[in-house]
Amino acid sequence: MNTAKKPAISIVSPVYMCADALHELVQKIKYASNEISDNFEIILVDDGSPDGAWPKIREECKKDKRVKGVSLSRNFGQHLAITAGLAHTSGDAVVVMDCDLQDDPKYIPELYNELQQGYGIVFAKKESRQHGALKNLASAAFYKAISWISDFKLDPEIGNYTILSRKAVDSFLSFNDYRRGYIFVLSWIGFRTSQIMVEHNARVQGKSSYSLSKLISLALNLALSYSDKPLRVAIYTGLAFAVVALTGLMFLVWQYFFRNIIPGWTSTVVVITLVGGIIMIFLGIIGLYISKIFEQTKQRPLYVVDNKENLLRCWAILIAGRS
Repeated sequence: MNTAKKPAISIVSPVYMCADALHELVQKIKYASNEISDNFEIILVDDGSPDGAWPKIREECKKDKRVKGVSLSRNFGQHLAITAGLAHTSGDAVVVMDCDLQDDPKYIPELYNELQQGYGIVFAKKESRQHGALKNLASAAFYKAISWISDFKLDPEIGNYTILSRKAVDSFLSFNDYRRGYIFVLSWIGFRTSQIMVEHNARVQGKSSYSLSKLISLALNLALSYSDKPLRVAIYTGLAFAVVALTGLMFLVWQYFFRNIIPGWTSTVVVITLVGGIIMIFLGIIGLYISKIFEQTKQRPLYVVDNKENLLRCWAILIAGRS
């Protein structure tokens, strides 16, 4: 084994609430990566996991120098943890996969071979999702809503399990958005893409941290970060209400002059309340966009690194995904 050379492949996995699965994960990644080369690196990113993941990551690092650990100072979220992992890779090909073994490492050689055909990004498309019916329904609704709002045609069977060329990794790291979605950024940066079919395994430990409320929050953040469609919907809705109001006004004028009927207060109050409510909703949407602008202009670090293992040991603040 020659670890002095640049790794042929890097594997990044953000770690959250799956500490007990880490040893099996590392062993399976090693087995699969050895089919490509014995010169690889595994980067495990502890995203503030509350189940004691960092000590177990350090154990794996001590057993094999090819396993490397990054500990974030708190939970920054899966997409920023992926960014932190990518920032520490050096391989010409980089795999991103979840830590819960639902993404089976056995497909790493197939992903790598497909990438060698000249693609910049290769996605692993799931034949079926091993979730409950409610979770599958929520996930399908999430992807449909996000696809409509953002105009990105997202496939609900494609997740974070991907392999990127070094050029794609560098392009991803140059992306400076504070709020980001991993697949959204990959869709935006372009490059030739391909996909392979994979089986989606049952989760080895615990349950997904993405509850319905978190999915809704993520959908809202992504919608505001990657699309102005909510603002355009507000404009179209306002125009529709203007047309309705103008039509109603013409009808009332006709009644006043030709039928001598004075409308009651009830209809007036109802219309004012309805229109006022719509205005407040869209002011709220505008306010959310302004808050995102404010958040981005502060130029805060994307994440903060607390500790590292088998990497340059220092306390560091990584800005825009680069150390």
